[in-house]
Amino acid sequence: MRVLLTFSMLGILVLSSCSRNTASRPSKSELEQTIKSKMATEPQLATAIAISVDPDKNEVVLSGVVPTESLRTEAVQLTKSAQDGLVVTDKIDVKPHELTRSEYTEDMAREAREKAKALGETIGDSIDDAWIHTKITAKLIADSQTPARKINVDVVNKVVTLRGAVESAAAKAEAERIAKETEGVGRVRNLLKVAVG
Repeated sequence: MRVLLTFSMLGILVLSSCSRNTASRPSKSELEQTIKSKMATEPQLATAIAISVDPDKNEVVLSGVVPTESLRTEAVQLTKSAQDGLVVTDKIDVKPHELTRSEYTEDMAREAREKAKALGETIGDSIDDAWIHTKITAKLIADSQTPARKINVDVVNKVVTLRGAVESAAAKAEAERIAKETEGVGRVRNLLKVAVG
């Protein structure tokens, strides 16, 4: 009888604990609204991110497209701060906004040349060379397979030369693909070395 009473009390405690946990959880719409209000603090995230909430599992799936990796990271952090222990699945794509040739100015080209020179890279005198360089480096930064700042990008007369060391043949091939598929590029010389070990 004492054993039965002990198990009964234990069962009541477990059930009351479960009902308290369920009762304290916000509804799907409440959790979604909390996340949306946090996203509203960053205007670029408010309209770019889709939110799918499962409050029973305490999970959120984020999807959409943002122009920078830092915005992607910020979206995940803002979502995690909405509720303790929230599991966030990140399906956000990073795709930088590409400036068209007509949007690209001489001032932008001058700034790109200065940054490139500081990194040991070369950009030719034409505005086209600077525009191509800007687009390729932005794509390399956005691509998770390419170690962007380990790859030097030289652009002279629309010829792109990739230099530096990467960790795999796949990263080398991906960097070359990015350069070749960039508008305005005449030719690509891939001098990247695959670092062993």
